[in-house]
Amino acid sequence: MCTVTYLPQSNDGFLLTSNRDEAPSRSPENLDTTHIGGTQLLFPRDTIAGGTWIIAASDGTTVCILNGAFFKHRHQPPYRRSRGLMALDFFSFRTTPDFLKQYTFEGMEPFTMILLRKGDVREIRWDAKRLTAHKKDATKPHIWSSATLYTPEYQLKRENWFTEWLRQQETYERQAILHWHRTAGEGDPENDVVMNRNGIVRTVSITSIACQADQLSLAYHDLLRNQTKNAQLPIAHEALAFDHH
Repeated sequence: MCTVTYLPQSNDGFLLTSNRDEAPSRSPENLDTTHIGGTQLLFPRDTIAGGTWIIAASDGTTVCILNGAFFKHRHQPPYRRSRGLMALDFFSFRTTPDFLKQYTFEGMEPFTMILLRKGDVREIRWDAKRLTAHKKDATKPHIWSSATLYTPEYQLKRENWFTEWLRQQETYERQAILHWHRTAGEGDPENDVVMNRNGIVRTVSITSIACQADQLSLAYHDLLRNQTKNAQLPIAHEALAFDHH
């Protein structure tokens, strides 16, 4: 849940790419599907907590979760509910404002939640005391790094690596950003974009979601098993604004 990039595409489409840095025992092998609130969801399911860090939905929504809000926090369990299950809970609410007003964030561990639809990027952060939500410019690239694993110094370094990569691109291609997610860094295994901290926490997978025309395409690259699972999810209807999903 730890390094995420957003790239705008033509016709309000986008590419979202997420490196998951986690204990290897929590890395799923397969993709899962379920229906919540009449919406079909496609996602890799965490093998321990049962939730997920990234979801493609048939209403055109993509959800991505990172651990931590603004700064590294002290882990103080027990927590009310896992952040990965919260990502699924989002689809039980009629609109995003309903989710923000009605969901019980008290007792949740700090997180950053990214919500995407065509031409719309939202960022929600919970720091255990305060909830913040705002729109980001959907026409510009963005990067996020988990506050629990990366110091402000290394978050800034990642932003610089990403900015340098952007300067070299005439167009934003899926294979090119996947290559960046596999190779960016300075040769430091603890802090490169594909990281490994003594096998306890490491980059276990890279997930890419492409929103184009009337479908979401998900590619799940399992780095532990060296395999890729691909799936497409048709958007059931013209994606509505988040205020009306």
